[in-house]
Amino acid sequence: MINTYSWIQSCREQRHTERPSLQMEMTRSFPGVFTKARGKRRFPSANLVPAKRLKPLDVAFYLLPKQCEKTPKEQEQMVHMHAGLGRRTAHLDESTTHEELCDALKVLFPKLGAVTGGWLLYKSAGGWGSRKLSLVAPDETGYTGMMLKSVSRGGKNLFIAPIQEELSTNPLPLTDEAFSSMPKATCQKCEVAVPLPLLTEHIKSCDVMYVGSDDNLANVESSEPEDRKSDMQECPVCTKMFPTDFIEVHASSCAERAGKEVMHESIVIEEEQAAIPGPSGTCASATDDWLTISDPTKAISQCADSFLRIHETESPLLLSMDIRKSPAEQDMALISFYKRTNVEWGRPLTCKLEGDTAIGQGVTRFFFSTCMEKLKSGFCINFANSNVTRLFEGEPGHLVPSASHFLVESDMFMVAGRMVGHSFLHGGPCLLGLSPAVVHVLLGGSPETATVTVEDCPDLDIRETIELLEGGSILSDKDKQRVQDLAHAWDLPCLTEKNRRWLFEKLLIHAVIGRVTRQIKQLRRGLKETPMWTLVTQRSDTVALLFPKEGAGNFSPEVLLQRLTWPREDSDDDDDCSVDTKCRISGYLRQFIADATPTELTDLVKFWTGWEILPPSLSVEVVEGRYPTAATCFETLRIPGHYKDYTSFKCDILACICSCHTGFGLV
Repeated sequence: MINTYSWIQSCREQRHTERPSLQMEMTRSFPGVFTKARGKRRFPSANLVPAKRLKPLDVAFYLLPKQCEKTPKEQEQMVHMHAGLGRRTAHLDESTTHEELCDALKVLFPKLGAVTGGWLLYKSAGGWGSRKLSLVAPDETGYTGMMLKSVSRGGKNLFIAPIQEELSTNPLPLTDEAFSSMPKATCQKCEVAVPLPLLTEHIKSCDVMYVGSDDNLANVESSEPEDRKSDMQECPVCTKMFPTDFIEVHASSCAERAGKEVMHESIVIEEEQAAIPGPSGTCASATDDWLTISDPTKAISQCADSFLRIHETESPLLLSMDIRKSPAEQDMALISFYKRTNVEWGRPLTCKLEGDTAIGQGVTRFFFSTCMEKLKSGFCINFANSNVTRLFEGEPGHLVPSASHFLVESDMFMVAGRMVGHSFLHGGPCLLGLSPAVVHVLLGGSPETATVTVEDCPDLDIRETIELLEGGSILSDKDKQRVQDLAHAWDLPCLTEKNRRWLFEKLLIHAVIGRVTRQIKQLRRGLKETPMWTLVTQRSDTVALLFPKEGAGNFSPEVLLQRLTWPREDSDDDDDCSVDTKCRISGYLRQFIADATPTELTDLVKFWTGWEILPPSLSVEVVEGRYPTAATCFETLRIPGHYKDYTSFKCDILACICSCHTGFGLV
């Protein structure tokens, strides 16, 4: 008999010794994970993926002093930079929160830490010059890094503007903490470390001169000539004292300003304190007083003056032309100057005639007069298989842009718009004789409402064909075919008895306006770069003065004689000429003016002053010399006293006034 107890005990011991391990149990339950099988693994082991690094985000911020509608101009940007505002770059990342952004901006702009009324971000529209600002609205978490990345794409600046406060624009000391992160350079005049972006303006205003010792200072003072005060001469316009060798250069610019209405001093202060000017583009004005002036002539003058004052401290534009070169090279110098893009045309202008002894304001007048003359008569450049390239064609008083596509592709009509607007800024001559229909469309009018006449059509063949439809005469088969061919060429319907008048108007509008739509748009773009566009769009009463009709600039001999200041008996300007000589020469000049044609009178004034605009007064001097000369800056005609008969006097005067198109010193 088998012992049951001992058998059960032995079975338990055997079962305990043969129990599988935990590894075996896990292998049995999860064979794909814990079995080291041969060959390809069906479930590859998981690898840890490192966290993605956040990309750095560089954003350019510009701190404005207050809420503005437009971006600041170049002059205002320099004022803001001196005041600790302006443009700075912040180094952020996409995970930046609103609180972290606030802390970073307070480091960049210490003045922002004092703002308690909140601030908002703005972005600018595309383009150049002063642009419109649009609000970047914050979300429920404020401004974050992801939002800044989306709105600052393309390198756009973000503008910070306080909501309820206005920051001071007074200049800060150069040692202020606002300039601590800027690179610095030492000024060699005052030996002060100046932030590099401010160094150029600091050098202009730094008048400190280093003198090694008192002896050197005494030597510097004693080195000046004792009779320096005796070499000073009073300017006849502003009555200030200037060195004798500089008085003529000064008077050239001083005389031009004297004839214009001087704006009130408070307007200048208002311009300097205004943070952002008004209208768009480069045509922002710090004062709108010209809008309320009833006289359109004074409004034009004051508008131009106000825009010039805004940019009078900026670096001048240089317009240079070599009078010794060919007419084609001289015209290319003018075109190259006005083909430059992104130019603030309100900056001061310096004109220079290479190879000519003339200097001063008269040279500037000569350039503007030449530009307007070239726009009407054409440039001596072979643009389209012609020795003279005309931008405007047609009869006098009915000029329309040329239909040449080559001129449009060359942006020549944008050049024309810049020339006209630039001449307006400096009080120069206007473009005479444009067709009223072109002016109407240029200023935004519809071609359908323009008053188009047959004389506006510059192509004589097309004009003759269109004139066949005028009236009610019966057309021959040949005439009908001519009209039919022209209508088909311009995608117009066939001629019938019922649509004759309608077809006449459509053909005429297309011949004058439809073919040159691109040219007019390009001319408008050039005008928009100057304040002239702001003036003509807001003061419609100035359009007739800025786009005058042909012959509007002519003046009668009586008007010219009334503005003359004749030589006097006690005058010190004449070179010891007798009273009889002065009377004889004055009589010759009076007779020439009375008998001269309108063209001769215009050329005489152009020789006298530098352009064809009649000034308030003109002076005459009788001197010793060979030929008549003119001091255009002083608007003075100097006539030699050796003439004994009117015939020789007239011959020399005509020869001189014909030289007004070729310069000054070559007369």
